Amino acid sequence: MSGEGSLLVYCRGGFEKECAQELTAIARGAGVDGFVKARPDSAWALFQPALPEAGRSLWSHVTLDRFVFARQLVLAGPLRADLPVGDRTSPIASAARAMGTGFHELFIETPDTNDGKALASLIKPLKPHLDRALVKAGVSVSDEGARERLHVFFVGGTAAYVGLSRVAASSPWPMGIPRLRMPSGAPSRSTLKLAEALAHFLGDAQVERRLVPGMSAVDLGASPGGWTWQLVRRGLFVTAVDNGPMDAALLETGQVKHRRADAFAFRPPEPVDWMVCDVVESPSRVAALAAKWVAAGWCRETVFNLKLPMKKRWEEVGRAREIVDGAFAGAPYRLAFKQLYHDREEVTAWLAAGDGRSDRPMLDSPRKRE
Repeated sequence: MSGEGSLLVYCRGGFEKECAQELTAIARGAGVDGFVKARPDSAWALFQPALPEAGRSLWSHVTLDRFVFARQLVLAGPLRADLPVGDRTSPIASAARAMGTGFHELFIETPDTNDGKALASLIKPLKPHLDRALVKAGVSVSDEGARERLHVFFVGGTAAYVGLSRVAASSPWPMGIPRLRMPSGAPSRSTLKLAEALAHFLGDAQVERRLVPGMSAVDLGASPGGWTWQLVRRGLFVTAVDNGPMDAALLETGQVKHRRADAFAFRPPEPVDWMVCDVVESPSRVAALAAKWVAAGWCRETVFNLKLPMKKRWEEVGRAREIVDGAFAGAPYRLAFKQLYHDREEVTAWLAAGDGRSDRPMLDSPRKRE
């Protein structure tokens, strides 16, 4: 590999500052000097290390799960800002060849913005030409055994970053965006939040093991039932807590009991397997509520959303982490935060007591204070 050394991350537009804060904190923690370029509403940020080799080393040891706000983590070469309109693919293929000859797959991407969507339509016809140029350069992008993925991230019609992601430490989706379809029968689009959260934090295999038909769950702030629907379809019996109405079809399943009560006042008569929570309240109060449910043994695991303020959003996530830590008073737990694609001005969290019975990497390791 030669030429690359910057860390490129994709994010939701408007959260570039938070990505920059994360990049800076992670680099500082690893002893790597550098600076971040992050233009507002661009949907990406770039950390440029003082020494390229330090950037490569950082990238080789950091996983995407370390980030809350980043969707993808790429080791990028210098910006190719003057691609010839008549042959944009040859310089890209040459840059790729300098990075290696065999890659797991190729992602051609653009920022997740309105301009990026228009750009994606513009560059779509380049795909077959780039495929031929890569073959001509001796580069394979279909090596199933390869540990790295090739990215071409266009930021303009004639400007792109060429880079790599580690298959085992990055998002498997182009642009870091999972393609989930709105299921028929679900009462609201919020159902996609929980579907994505379970896939992200647990993975398909663990979801099958840990959300088993016959298990019990509580959905706090359930109305109209988007999150409850995800649990019911997996065979769980759900107590839906909300003063608002629930979807009639859900109630007819026989798996849902509707309790008209305040989410912060409700207490389960006996412990349940899962608690999920998507209420509009301050992040600190929701974090304290979720931590109490797990620390007190009212549930084994929880997924909950934090509605973030307009300012100091990264700091607010840190505060939520501290609240959870304080609630466990030295007992071990597993905690992870992520701004999912189906989130908006919010982040989603997963919390479990002990080791969480998970074999997937998480943002935080099992924690126990001395």
